[in-house]
Amino acid sequence: MYSGAAAAAAGSPRRDFISVTLGPEEAAGIGGYNNSKAWRRRSCWRKWKQLSRLQRSVILFLFAFLAVSGVISFTGMGETWKSITNKSLDDQRTEQEIPRLKLANPAVLPAPQKADANHGDYPEFSLQKPPKQPHVRRGPSNLQIKAPRRDMRLKTQHDTMRAVEELVEADKVEKTEKSIISWRGAVIEPDQSTEPPSSKIMELEKPSSVETEDQKEPVPINERQLAVIEAFRHAWKGYKDFAWGHDELKPLSKSYSEWFGLGLTLIDALDTMWILGLKEEFEEARKWIANDLVFDKNVDVNLFESTIRILGGLLSTYHLSGDSLFLEKAKDIGNRLMPAFRTPSKIPYSDVNIGRGTAHPPRWTSDSTVAEVTSIQLEFRELSRLTGDEKFRKAVDEVMKHVHILSGKNDGLVPMFINTNSGQFTHLGVYTLGARADSYYEYLLKQWIQGGKKENELLEDYMRAIEGVKKHLLQRSEPKKLTFVGELAHGHFSAKMDHLVCFLPGTLALGAHNGLAADHMKLAETLIETCYQMYAQAETGLSPEIVHFNLHAQKGHKDVEIKPADRHNLLRPETVESLFYMYRFTGDKKYQDWGWEILQNFNRYTRVPTGGYTSINNVQNPSNPEPRDKMESFFLGETLKYMFLLFSDDIDLINLDKYVFNTEAHPLPIWVPS
Repeated sequence: MYSGAAAAAAGSPRRDFISVTLGPEEAAGIGGYNNSKAWRRRSCWRKWKQLSRLQRSVILFLFAFLAVSGVISFTGMGETWKSITNKSLDDQRTEQEIPRLKLANPAVLPAPQKADANHGDYPEFSLQKPPKQPHVRRGPSNLQIKAPRRDMRLKTQHDTMRAVEELVEADKVEKTEKSIISWRGAVIEPDQSTEPPSSKIMELEKPSSVETEDQKEPVPINERQLAVIEAFRHAWKGYKDFAWGHDELKPLSKSYSEWFGLGLTLIDALDTMWILGLKEEFEEARKWIANDLVFDKNVDVNLFESTIRILGGLLSTYHLSGDSLFLEKAKDIGNRLMPAFRTPSKIPYSDVNIGRGTAHPPRWTSDSTVAEVTSIQLEFRELSRLTGDEKFRKAVDEVMKHVHILSGKNDGLVPMFINTNSGQFTHLGVYTLGARADSYYEYLLKQWIQGGKKENELLEDYMRAIEGVKKHLLQRSEPKKLTFVGELAHGHFSAKMDHLVCFLPGTLALGAHNGLAADHMKLAETLIETCYQMYAQAETGLSPEIVHFNLHAQKGHKDVEIKPADRHNLLRPETVESLFYMYRFTGDKKYQDWGWEILQNFNRYTRVPTGGYTSINNVQNPSNPEPRDKMESFFLGETLKYMFLLFSDDIDLINLDKYVFNTEAHPLPIWVPS
């Protein structure tokens, strides 16, 4: 390079040449370049050694810097790629599990494995986003229920049976012949005229107990909730003093009545005591169940009533408390109810002898009530999930699959009776959402929610039934133009509405919250107003069992007409239940105020000074409501429980994205896809 530069400076013509100097070995052809690895290594090492120490340091530093940068970049890209991949896999899995049916809310417990899932599309069902809940928030995903305040929390240990055996001793206190009771405690005269689960055993999961270190501070209890607790304690005092261990309290005569002889009120009230934080009462009841509750008795029980009250109550209390005693008792009664399904059609008999293992229909007919055979599914399905024994779920799923394809429906509306021999509907042409049919519609929606919103046959039947209600059963009264649900008998519309129908506003609201059509919530709002007016237009402020609505304006007449045979009140929960759902989903405090009015009227007209509450015969006579001397178990199991929840602003006090209530107000967990 030096020679070339000098020549250019001298103005000599430019020449292109290469000068090569050969050493002695290369010139002689000895040890020259031969492209071998050894030669290349020696050449590179020679070049490296020729560099100064500073040059070598700079090169090493650059290599080190590039290596560190590469590692950091690879890690970041790896996390991003992993996130994208996982999201893609999750999206694919969701699309495979529930095509086009987007889940509005996640569920919370593992669902049973399905052998041959049927995830067909139903594009006609438009799933909307759930309504906003401005006044509430979601809680932790693990299954927990909190007592309302710290000094009321139950601290029962659930890890060993030894701890619960140290609970306080409970005080122990004429078996009467029972009437023919065919529906939720009402005396009714005899009428003369989803995919099957796999065989894979499901792992038994123990629920979390109430006391956990990471649990948020509960919302403080308020005065209205305290009033509910006081009412419960007053009712419980009467039961404990005069009917302990028996089915139902007769508060006026200070005695009891038996239906099944299984401590029905006590079992029905277990989870209410837990939710209200009544530690001592719960411990006393738990002690009785451990020592005195025996199902091996020669007694006939109603399949439906014992399932929703006893099996449902035990399962719910097991989930809330984590105490395995309640699960063991639930398995016992569940097994003893199974003979009811031994029929030619697989439609279960109405009555089971839990000691002898036999079952039979009512004395006067071979029919079962449609609502009764289709409102036991939540409980038996959950029992299968907990025990791993598929027989419970298979039995009740067969019933739903059979009813799904059965003829005799009217735009999704079902008759009231079904024959256990033929498996066919009977008494065709009569359609109601009242007694004998009501909870069929409720359980269509709730099974769909319980199972993670994947059993589309249930959703299909529910949506069609609601359209049938709109088409055939909705009318408006005069003068206030209240929307009500009547009945249809052989094409003739009757403006008769049972108080039982007041479950419907809450069910519609629950469906809308879970993504169903928005007009379901609008219908719920109009119907809950009607149910409230059934109370407000009665002289005592308490609803009768049945009302008739005036379809034509008449001077001096109210919308609601109460006939003498229908003016009794049985302390029923349905309106309060719907008020709870409406307040939870809308935050409108008028629903709390309406519930508060109802509680005050219960205290005014049904409270018995020595303990307990009584049903009454005449809601139109405030001076003498004619007490009936009977406190139904559902007053403690449902009515007061829904009152307490209605007055609470704590969404985690039974979070409706984590639990679904059975028709006796016993919360059961929603399943999560496994």
